[in-house]
Amino acid sequence: MFRQQRFRRGGSGRALSRRVCRDVALVLGWLVVVSIGSTASAAALSASATALGTSHSVHDTKAIATVGAIFHGNVSSDGDHFCSASVVRSAGKDLIVTAAHCVSNGTDDLYFVPGYHDGRAPYGVWKLDKATLDPRWTDSQDEDLDVAFVSVQPLGGRHVQDVVGSYTLGVNKNQTSTVRLTGYPSDEDAPITCVNRVSAYSATQLRIACTAYSGGTSGSPWITEGHTVMGVIGGFQQGGNTDDVSYSAYFDNDIAALYQQAAATQV
Repeated sequence: MFRQQRFRRGGSGRALSRRVCRDVALVLGWLVVVSIGSTASAAALSASATALGTSHSVHDTKAIATVGAIFHGNVSSDGDHFCSASVVRSAGKDLIVTAAHCVSNGTDDLYFVPGYHDGRAPYGVWKLDKATLDPRWTDSQDEDLDVAFVSVQPLGGRHVQDVVGSYTLGVNKNQTSTVRLTGYPSDEDAPITCVNRVSAYSATQLRIACTAYSGGTSGSPWITEGHTVMGVIGGFQQGGNTDDVSYSAYFDNDIAALYQQAAATQV
């Protein structure tokens, strides 16, 4: 049975990057960011007094309904969630973004459940349809392209974007942006969320210190400016090999082209 939790442990970590020149100083000497330069930007993102970099559970998911869990099998039966995703704005109104390694084996019997919590699917259970992945990920698991855009089938004649809203795609964003990170650990029945500033691990990878992002959180969106997704947990080591530090491929022009390809298939 296809069952994928977050590959932050046991992943190959050997995929060839498009850009082989890594900044060794950043790799060896990165310091966890413990403060935010602009308290205004932090306040705009944070809905609670939780310390920066510290995650907390969310059981009332109305405010983050755009984010959901990916289930293998229907949530109402014996399904289990193993990755996270979010709705990204598109003309077809049925597009989500997640990590490529979450859907590398296809989308058969996979479902997106936005706003899932405590065994409930308040906004419906949406069947995954076509996944769009870059051939360089498909061929060699290029960690800089660990991103996938996936269409979901309409439900009851409605589009998921009309039901829960959507994030805009953020490309070539500031590599020290403040973001909210929200996702679904596979052993929890509610999402966790965290605010902190990201840093550049390399020219093509971002890093963030947020606690408790364990198996199941691959694909969790990195939201900046309140409405823009500029990354998803994945990339280096398919998201990282510890629960408290996560990675994302940098959303550059290649990711924008991948999005355009996925969006075009909906029209």
